[in-house]
Amino acid sequence: MASHTRKQPPWQAPPEPSPEVQLPPLKIWNSLTRSKTPFVPIDWKNKRVTWYACGPTVYDDAHLGHARNYVSTDIIRRIMKDYFKYDVKFVMNITDVDDKIIVRGRQQHLLEEFRDTARRRGTTSVEDTCLAALKAYLSKNLPLIPSDTSPEEVSPQVKKHYKLVLDGKGLDGGITGDKEAKVKMHIKTVLTASEALASQKTNPVPADEFDNQVQDILLPYLDSLYGSTINASDHSIFTKLTKKFEGRFMGDVRALNCVDPDMVTRVTEYGQQIVDFVAKIEKNGFAYKTSDGSVYFDIEAFEASNNNYARLEPWNRNDKDLQADGEGALTKKTLEKRSDADFALWKSSKPGEPSWPSPWGDGRPGWHIECSAMASDKLGNRIDIHSGGVDLAFPHHDNELAQSEAYWCDKSHQSQHQWVNYFMHMGHLSIQGSKMSKSLKNFTTIKEALSRGDWTSRGLRIVFLLGGWREGIEITEDLVKEGSAWEDKVNNFFIKMNDILDKQNRDPTYHSEQPPWPSLLKAQGAVYEALCDSFNTSSAMQSMSALITDYNLADKKSLSTQEALETARWTTSIVNMLGLNGSATVDDGSIAWSGIGVPEYAKPYLNSISRMRDSLRQQARSSEGLDSKKLKEASTIDQNGSLPITTEAVPYQTVLSKFQNDVSALSDSEKLSQEVLQLCDRIRDVELWNLGIYLEDRADDQPALIRPVTKELRAAKAELEAKEEQKRKAKEEREKEAAAKADKGKLSQLDMFRTTEYSAWDEEGLPLKDAAGEEITKSRGKKLRKDWERQKKLHEAWRKANGS
Repeated sequence: MASHTRKQPPWQAPPEPSPEVQLPPLKIWNSLTRSKTPFVPIDWKNKRVTWYACGPTVYDDAHLGHARNYVSTDIIRRIMKDYFKYDVKFVMNITDVDDKIIVRGRQQHLLEEFRDTARRRGTTSVEDTCLAALKAYLSKNLPLIPSDTSPEEVSPQVKKHYKLVLDGKGLDGGITGDKEAKVKMHIKTVLTASEALASQKTNPVPADEFDNQVQDILLPYLDSLYGSTINASDHSIFTKLTKKFEGRFMGDVRALNCVDPDMVTRVTEYGQQIVDFVAKIEKNGFAYKTSDGSVYFDIEAFEASNNNYARLEPWNRNDKDLQADGEGALTKKTLEKRSDADFALWKSSKPGEPSWPSPWGDGRPGWHIECSAMASDKLGNRIDIHSGGVDLAFPHHDNELAQSEAYWCDKSHQSQHQWVNYFMHMGHLSIQGSKMSKSLKNFTTIKEALSRGDWTSRGLRIVFLLGGWREGIEITEDLVKEGSAWEDKVNNFFIKMNDILDKQNRDPTYHSEQPPWPSLLKAQGAVYEALCDSFNTSSAMQSMSALITDYNLADKKSLSTQEALETARWTTSIVNMLGLNGSATVDDGSIAWSGIGVPEYAKPYLNSISRMRDSLRQQARSSEGLDSKKLKEASTIDQNGSLPITTEAVPYQTVLSKFQNDVSALSDSEKLSQEVLQLCDRIRDVELWNLGIYLEDRADDQPALIRPVTKELRAAKAELEAKEEQKRKAKEEREKEAAAKADKGKLSQLDMFRTTEYSAWDEEGLPLKDAAGEEITKSRGKKLRKDWERQKKLHEAWRKANGS
């Protein structure tokens, strides 16, 4: 019998490949060993890899926490396929039946019915139901607040009873975690609903707006009253929800440039296969039926047959909260379980729950069994890689392993069947210490993040690459800056490479045969070593950044064009491989990623503007300077008539014409060169900038670099403008102070005290008596003398400044 220890059981390494088969020296952090283990696929002869990934439970929009999982998975899949050249068969499931989906589908169905019937009964009926829902919600989720609290009093009661949480502390005054995040979610829900209910008396809002504000308290209340009464045999009540969010999920991950799975499996399409899977586990002696028609996995029997349960996280096997979460909110407690840890393979369906026929009665699959049945159907009795989010390790993946190994178990063998060779768990994405979660409602959806411009697909992927795949990531300002800096550095590099490529295309003599640049060879080796080290993308990204630094610092006269372009091609192939360049392939031989070029239709005009401006600037800054003849020659370098005009090109043609006309309008003067340079600055900083184009001036009389305006350029310009504005305000303040000081100096020290405050003065204008005729005291006289001396200096300075 396997022992119930907190230590992971032994892992069976796959058979070593034949010496003649050359596999990359890849090691993978394996959750089954909690260490890096050499990767050897089952079919090493053909370099085929089987991979099953846990997909989404489709009852809501995908958020950035999901993006973390699926983008990281996509990155590793691309590395396996496009870098290490494995033939990867990638299967992902869609969970379209589970407790959360049943509850959400049922709630949405009941809400639609309520809106129809309640509206017909009138506003009072709606508000009465919402008040009852508020009472139920408070009682269940915020028990410190009296459940009969009126909507108007909810906010004061929240501040009174949950002040610690609102102040960012734990419920017990300590550190915060998921419990506090849940409380904050419930507080937000009741505040929104209570404000809506309170405002209905004085300032009612439209019905749709009111429904949105109260639905989070209304949904669970309606379900508690009527959930068991719906016609659950109508599966469309649930599939209406899941089909909607499956489509939205696939759209979201495609927007993040994730490659579609080779196969997608859905629970609703596997009803009979799941029944057959459970039946075989029961036949093997590792499952039992209860009187309600449910079937449970028998952990004790499984371990009695020399198998190990909880292979991934044995230390969590007795965690009651995790066990309960794995069973689902709709699972009713039973006294017939042989062990509290035994979990449902098949659940008898209660009223209001969808069902499928089975030998044990109508029911539905347990959460864990779906993956076992679908993965075994598509990939067989042994799988190379299984992956998912780290929060699924126990109980979901541990239960999945146990029931799959129970299904494939051969009792004639003493050793346990190992269904998965490598288990990979993607780290969490955290916000303020809590994982991003649908249940906590502390998430930003992928759609929101992309549409608002918080993130781009490339920017988010860069952050995940820098953070690594298995470590948790918390989005901080520093991490965002690091990702932006890396992207901007690569942007600038590619813009320079495109400029070199353009010149090479115009001048074939640029090409020459040379050995690879040493810095490139070093980077290639470093990236290979990093990716072999359990897909260490963070190290790989640093090596690519170091390569670009080497290029930026290199003596360009000693670096050939071929060396530069080969460096660019290799860098492009790596960013393509990592999914940072849309659908571009790793071996397409291209240079640069998308989004850094200027429109093709604009190039003829931009090239003309740039050449004309370069010529003018060079002559204006020369010792000879400019005259009208040189000015005319420079302004007619390119004539508009020779350039193609299309609708899209009109703004650029307009800028070129205006530039030529403005230059032609200048006449000989001492300030001609200065005026020309001002025009050159204006076309760079205003006219072209407003079209999203920037001319980057370079040293050594190199032509200006034509590039698009990027987020980083806009930020740099905004920062510079802010500094200039600060300087302007400081200068203005100094001038005001100087003016005030000068204005004060107009008054002579002889007259400064000749006011009604005094009645007698000496010859210097110093007071001798106050207004009442009392003599000025000695101490006061000293103070007045000091004021008089200061004013004397100011007045003398004023007279000098004004020539008097």
